[in-house]
Amino acid sequence: MKSIGKFATASLLASLLAVPAAYAGETLDRVMSTKTLTMSSDPEYPPQSFLNDNNQMDGFDVDVGKEIAKRMGVELKIVTPSWDIITAGNWGGRWDMSVGSMTPTAKRAEVLDFPAVYYYTPAAFAVHKDSAVDSLDDLNGKTIGSCGGCTYDAYLMKDLEIDAEGAPAFSYDVTAGEIKTYETDTHAFDDLKLGDGTRLDAAFSALPTIQEAIKNGYPLKVVGKPAFYEPLSVATDKGDPEFDAKIAEIVAAMKADGTLKQLSEKWYGVDLTSLQ
Repeated sequence: MKSIGKFATASLLASLLAVPAAYAGETLDRVMSTKTLTMSSDPEYPPQSFLNDNNQMDGFDVDVGKEIAKRMGVELKIVTPSWDIITAGNWGGRWDMSVGSMTPTAKRAEVLDFPAVYYYTPAAFAVHKDSAVDSLDDLNGKTIGSCGGCTYDAYLMKDLEIDAEGAPAFSYDVTAGEIKTYETDTHAFDDLKLGDGTRLDAAFSALPTIQEAIKNGYPLKVVGKPAFYEPLSVATDKGDPEFDAKIAEIVAAMKADGTLKQLSEKWYGVDLTSLQ
């Protein structure tokens, strides 16, 4: 879900702050005129985003989105389209940004912009608690589940590109025998909890997501060291550099004043906003 890179240089921040609000792009104009910032999110991705006991969206990503909206002086509205629709781009104004723990890859950058990395997360493998698997080598040839269209299934297919500046190198240490993909990570955990090898031998996801599932009673255990660390960014549709500049300015300020660190520690117990 964290330093791999710097949010902005002083010169970049100066240029971002110089954007004239009165002549904003289409997205920023819409947000400021309607006083509503619409964010896409996943209702089944705890602790990043989920429906709480009051049937309200909650989580780290949700709190980050709320803070961005607050600093823009607007209300936050959350919608929950599927991940493949979000990553396809061409949103057509249906939502304005995704604060959804998205890795800024070169392929995604063909249709989306990534104005601000806001934290980093380790990707890890989990198995059923009764599994005899206790190393990454033991996972070779196994049936492994992950969310479809994510960096996790890209890693399993040995086709992962993490192009963000400063992202650490990684190696492909696991070769799956079969890859099963799901709409969201939680569904993979649901199959894994049925029993060791019943439907899956392992699941591959963000380490904090696995830890949250274990906390919530899933009979899982983490195996081996993280496979890779990924920078995670706010995503926007292409076409409005003024809106991107505003997002980048706000996230940089949240990092500088410690707000991002506080939110990370609230939800994860550690500061994932830096790898220093």
